[in-house]
Amino acid sequence: MISADLNVILPEIVLSLFAIFALLGAVYTSKDKTGSLLVWATSVVMILLAVWIGMTGTGETRIAFNGLFIEDGFARFAKVTILLSAAAVLSMSNDYMRARGLLRFEYPVLIALSVVGMMMMVSAGDLMALYMGLELQSLALYVVASLRRDSIKSTEAGLKYFVLGALSSGMLLYGTSLIYGYAGTTQFAGVMNVAQSGSTSLGLLFGIVFLMAGLAFKVSAVPFHMWTPDVYEGAPTPVTAFFATAPKVAAMALFARVLHDAFGNAVADWSQIVAVLSVLSMFLGAIAAIGQTNIKRLMAYSSIAHMGYALIGLAAGTQLGVKAMLVYMAIYVTMNIGTFAFILSMEKDGQPVADISALNMYSKRAPGKALAMLVLLFSLAGVPPMLGFFAKFGVWQAGVDAGLIWLVAASAVASAIGAYYYLRIVFLMYFGAEGDDRLDGGQNGLLTGFLIASAVIMVVGIANMFGVEEAAIRAAATLVN
Repeated sequence: MISADLNVILPEIVLSLFAIFALLGAVYTSKDKTGSLLVWATSVVMILLAVWIGMTGTGETRIAFNGLFIEDGFARFAKVTILLSAAAVLSMSNDYMRARGLLRFEYPVLIALSVVGMMMMVSAGDLMALYMGLELQSLALYVVASLRRDSIKSTEAGLKYFVLGALSSGMLLYGTSLIYGYAGTTQFAGVMNVAQSGSTSLGLLFGIVFLMAGLAFKVSAVPFHMWTPDVYEGAPTPVTAFFATAPKVAAMALFARVLHDAFGNAVADWSQIVAVLSVLSMFLGAIAAIGQTNIKRLMAYSSIAHMGYALIGLAAGTQLGVKAMLVYMAIYVTMNIGTFAFILSMEKDGQPVADISALNMYSKRAPGKALAMLVLLFSLAGVPPMLGFFAKFGVWQAGVDAGLIWLVAASAVASAIGAYYYLRIVFLMYFGAEGDDRLDGGQNGLLTGFLIASAVIMVVGIANMFGVEEAAIRAAATLVN
């Protein structure tokens, strides 16, 4: 039995062992020279694991350690997305971190360990397994947020993330203890039998609320978003890019896993809470971003708004809703990888620039990159026919199908408001005033490649979304049954 269980968690074991041996190897060798090597090695290992997970076990559900760990189509979809996005961000960050003396060997090791936590989160079948995965991810992210130790903003970002993260963990644990007290078990399958729509005890409902509050913090949903703008601005830009991609997918997948696997019989009890989180996130993200001049803070509020749109699919409480949420997250991650590749390339005299005004008439200096960024910004705004529009259309369809017409109407209004700050950047790039704060004309081939590839996917992917939609349908079917 133990060998069968270990076989189920083999990808997690492989990545954990890689992180451990990488750490040991770096400690006993020249530390200053191993950072870049480990970044590329970690990226390659993650890509190979993503291919391995994606090509094995199709349509099969395996349970390990008496229900603590679940390996199904839903978990595989989320893991492939997490691993590929983490590998992309790691490879993008190499030159940036090395040029600023931040490419320590601990960086890729911590990223690898956080990804192990994310992989455990999306496969959790028990409240204890959920918490272990969540904390493994969080502890590693607290450190990488403050990796730039000589920067006040970076250390402040790490401290804020740690303090508020500890608060959210406390709320999540309190909710877990209430659920255990009223359900008599920590296993999702056992809680499912106790939680019935319309007859759920008051104590169990309070447990659900506290648990959802802890998870809402991880996806930056309002009113648990307060850490996001400061951490996005203060952390090194590659770390910000990581925060905006893989952890968001993991947290949203965990949200769906808990609600459907543990409380799938009480959709009416939690759907309204998710709907409120969704509408608050959409409007705060749309309105608060309007006055931002720092592009990293703007992307933080953009992230909050986009999590609100993704939550529409979760609020629907249906298989169609889960499918729409998964597709939305896959497209969102792709858009963010390209956008942050562009932000990483924003430099003046070798120093990073985050002020949006530096993009004035950027199209004259780099027309190709400006065009690719225009495509990504249109997609983020949900302008048809970019792929970002179809992501929103999918969650709207799920919302209407579930009778949440008011939520879909509200999201359309929020989307129209949010389009302003994306289009403002386009206006500056093509019609802004010429100034002295021009960005450097240097080209980084890798960053430009990620930027263009992401933009091309937003246009070409309209045809069949590269099979992502079919994979999401199968993944949703294994979770909601």
